Amino acid sequence: MSPVIEFKDVSVIREGKNILGPISLSIQPTERWVIVGPNGAGKTTSLNLMATYIHPSHGDVFILDEKLGNVDVFELRTRIGLTTNSLLASIPDDEKVLDLVMSSAYAIIGRWTESYDLWDESRAMGLLTTLGIRELKDRTFSTLSEGEKKRALIARSMMSNPELLLLDEPAAGLDLAGREDLLKRLDVLALDPAAPATVIVTHHLEEIPHGTTHALLLRNGLPVSMGPIDSVITEEHLTLAYGVEISLHKADGRYFARAR
Repeated sequence: MSPVIEFKDVSVIREGKNILGPISLSIQPTERWVIVGPNGAGKTTSLNLMATYIHPSHGDVFILDEKLGNVDVFELRTRIGLTTNSLLASIPDDEKVLDLVMSSAYAIIGRWTESYDLWDESRAMGLLTTLGIRELKDRTFSTLSEGEKKRALIARSMMSNPELLLLDEPAAGLDLAGREDLLKRLDVLALDPAAPATVIVTHHLEEIPHGTTHALLLRNGLPVSMGPIDSVITEEHLTLAYGVEISLHKADGRYFARAR
């Protein structure tokens, strides 16, 4: 089984500063990963490499058996589902939720003259149902709450039946009820053997879905630890990554941490 993501001695350098790496990692199709670490650790840079938005300064990046630099990234991106807040500025003010999800099948934002068949609409409706927002299909996206927007974007990211799903801080900005509702739905996704390989970036350990199998913990662009999640998310590793003594406990498959 080939990895869906492979970094080989990868580094990213900007203005003479090493902001990520060197790092090597391999993510298999059945794995569910989370990337955590303090601000400036390299989380977003790692995700941008996986999303083909940037290229490494050194080393090799392979995404879905394709090497960055030797592949048309616009074709490759159709096989990757991505949710990030940077998409928000590109969504037309009058875009309907159902159209936002369906237009992902064409890798565009904003419905124009393209046509959709009943299969497209059925899949989009199924995803909205899974994410708990079926009744919002005819609502304008800009009128949704933050939690509803997050779920609509996740539905959009899954429309093309991607082989790789990348979620950038999916629970950021949500209130407690909204966060817990979204995490329950991400729990179901993580535990579904038919779901694509998933990588989630988050600042908060309590936002790691139950069913996550692996973790990458970063500090100053370098890996503190990576591998099976229980071997990575430990008090020792977190203390090293965050520079303060961390107290950690786990309950019902979820992690909770605080400074001592």
